[in-house]
Amino acid sequence: MISFRHEVFFEVANHLSFTKASQVLNLSQPAISRHIKSLEEQYKTSLFERVGNGIKLTLPGNLLLDHLRQAKEVQIRLSYALSTHQDEYNAKGELRLGASTTVALYIIPEILSAFRQKYPNVRITLLNRNSENVLKALGNNEIDLGIIEGQTKTTSVSYRYFLSDEVIAVCSPKSELWFRESISLEELKNYPVALRERGSGTLDSVKAALAEVNMKISDLKNNISLGGTEALKNFLLVDNCLGFLPLRSVQKELASGTLKQILIEGLHVQRQFYFIQRHGSESDPFGQAFVRFALQGHNNAL
Repeated sequence: MISFRHEVFFEVANHLSFTKASQVLNLSQPAISRHIKSLEEQYKTSLFERVGNGIKLTLPGNLLLDHLRQAKEVQIRLSYALSTHQDEYNAKGELRLGASTTVALYIIPEILSAFRQKYPNVRITLLNRNSENVLKALGNNEIDLGIIEGQTKTTSVSYRYFLSDEVIAVCSPKSELWFRESISLEELKNYPVALRERGSGTLDSVKAALAEVNMKISDLKNNISLGGTEALKNFLLVDNCLGFLPLRSVQKELASGTLKQILIEGLHVQRQFYFIQRHGSESDPFGQAFVRFALQGHNNAL
C-alpha cells in the first residue's frame, strides 16, 4: 500500500502547491511540509525546488511521481479485484469523473444513478467543466475518466466513442425570428447571435459546421458569449438573440413553447462525445466498469 507520506507528495506534485495540497488533504501546511521533508530524508534527495513564488519537481521528484502513478494504478486494480472476488456488488474504490456541460447536466445523471445502484460502495465525484478544462483536469490527474465533445490532437489521451448529439439554433418570443420557421445562411448574418465561451465543445461544433459552408464566427453578429449551457439558455429566454444550444438541453423549453427552433438552411451542427483516459490508465477497473455500463444502451443519438 502507498504510505500517507507518498499520498501527500502525490497531491503536492500534482498541484505544484503546498497550499492546494493542504486543502485537498485537510492538513495544515506545516504538516504537509513535514511529510515532504521526511520523504526527502528517506530518499536522501530534494523532491521540489523553489521557482519564484512557486515550486517545481526536481528530477528525482519527477521519477518518484511517475512510479507513484504506476503504483496507484496497481493498488486500484488490486483493491477492485479483491473486493469483487465473490461479488461485483461489493466493489470498493473511487471513480473520479469529469464531463463537459451537456453530458454532466443532461446525459450522465441517470447513468450515474443506475451505476451507483450496481456499485454502492464506489465513491463517485463528477467535475463539470467545458471540454477544454475537462481535458486539462485529466492531464493534471484531477480526474481518472473524462467525457468531452470531439477529439483533440493531444497524444497523451486515448479516446472511445460514447454518443452523438445535435446542436440547434433557438430563440424566444422576443426575437423577430419567432414567427419564422427557417432562415438562409445569408440571413443568419443579419441577426444578433449569442454563443458559448471559448473552450466549449458546443462552440467548436458550431465553428466546424460553419466552416463546412464557408462561414466563420466573425461573419455573425455576435457580441456576447456566456459560460455554460444553462447561462446561455436563460439569457436567450429573456433576450432577442438567436443562440446555438444542444437539443438535449432545450427539450422542455421547446415543448412548453418558451423557446423555438429556427432551421438554418444548409447548416447542420452534429457532434460526438468521447470517453477520454490518460494513456496507460485504460485498464483502471472502475473507469472501464463505468464505460461498459454507460455504453449499455446509451451510445445512440437523441
